[in-house]
Amino acid sequence: MDMAPASISSNPRSVEEIYKDFSARRNGLVRALTSDVDDFYSSCDPDKENLCLYGLPNGNWAVAPPAEEVPPEMPEPALGINFARDGMQRRDWLSLVAVHSDSWLISVAFFFGARLNANDRKRLFSMISDLPSVFEAFSDRKHGRDRSGVDSSGKSRHSSKLILSCTERKRRPREEFSSTSSGSQRV
Repeated sequence: MDMAPASISSNPRSVEEIYKDFSARRNGLVRALTSDVDDFYSSCDPDKENLCLYGLPNGNWAVAPPAEEVPPEMPEPALGINFARDGMQRRDWLSLVAVHSDSWLISVAFFFGARLNANDRKRLFSMISDLPSVFEAFSDRKHGRDRSGVDSSGKSRHSSKLILSCTERKRRPREEFSSTSSGSQRV
């Protein structure tokens, strides 16, 4: 492919258009890491140049070099995913690609949403958060669980997990956290 797939993009402007773009790109990435995983894995040859995994606005995925223009037209996914492939366990490498893919998806969505007002950004973030992340979809599929992220009542299981996780953190004794001289915290 001559151009990086990200440069062949839609230009969504409304919350709904940005969400549709996000969902399609996410679906492509999930498919690359689940049902098309063998094709994806073989596309990431460590002997090739720096490669990126792109989720495309049409719901497909592509492994390609990054855009050549600097700065790129839009945010780029993690660079050089192919180099770590053979140095890690397959499952760990795929998990790492999934996490980087989530980060890229959010950056693309908010790149498109830069001109939205605060309420629209909040609504977009809420809509995005109602979907399972690429990592969650990959992990759930890997373990044979339902990856829809929605229980029978229509509520997101994943947002409940996040709330539970935050609640559990509040219950931890303060001794687990110590301040350093720079004022940052470490666990």
